[in-house]
Amino acid sequence: MSLTFSSGPLAGHAPETVNYRIEGPAHRLLMHAFPRRVRAKFGGEIVADTTRAVLLHETGIGPQVYVPLDDIRADLITPTEHHTFCPFKGTASYWTVTAGGQVAENAIWAYPEPVDEASWLRGYAGFYWGAMDEWYDEDERVEGHFRDPYHRVDVRRSSRHVRVLLGDTVLAETTRPLLLSETGLPNRFYIPAADVRQDLLEPSDTHTYCPYKGTASYWTVNADGRKLADAVWSYPQAEGDSATVTGCQSFLHDDLTIEVSAPA
Repeated sequence: MSLTFSSGPLAGHAPETVNYRIEGPAHRLLMHAFPRRVRAKFGGEIVADTTRAVLLHETGIGPQVYVPLDDIRADLITPTEHHTFCPFKGTASYWTVTAGGQVAENAIWAYPEPVDEASWLRGYAGFYWGAMDEWYDEDERVEGHFRDPYHRVDVRRSSRHVRVLLGDTVLAETTRPLLLSETGLPNRFYIPAADVRQDLLEPSDTHTYCPYKGTASYWTVNADGRKLADAVWSYPQAEGDSATVTGCQSFLHDDLTIEVSAPA
């Protein structure tokens, strides 16, 4: 994401604050080796097992893992008549995966004859992530997608005064927020739960997963006769570099006002 989105070096429009210009197409591709073992599991069978995976970064699209066709179980896949065309990569052929009594139609694609500018894609195949039951990075199960090595998260303690309001109602107020900076995304303040009006929040059934932070739980704001669905979230057990925000809550909704001021 960090290479191909926002002001990244492979974004469709180069940032103004550089002393270089990339001479090339506005839609860019970059493929590089993924340095660990990758496995995909479906219907109780290992469909792909490789130490030769690559990540393809593509302008405006998150990185996609590709694996050598030779490292895919040939007895579990069947070619189909489905084809698609990408002007930057060529015509894609597709395979259906059948294993353990389950079928994932057109779950795998490859470019048998890629365009010259992407000739290095020959021999590699991509998977629709959700078509497989499980993915593994070495022996750790991966949710969401593989982490982008150019994407990072930093959390810093702050003494700035942060208030969250719905109209004149204060939903949260703190002078001890955590500031989370994530590549390609706006900064987010995370507020200790003790500094949030929990009586104005209703637990939601919504959950989302972020490969860099973990599984998020959500709340609906219910105040002054108004309900703002899933306007608050938290990571009960944040992962990796985000671990510090565990249990803290963040707010985002068009009807909310977030005031930030310097320490007194």
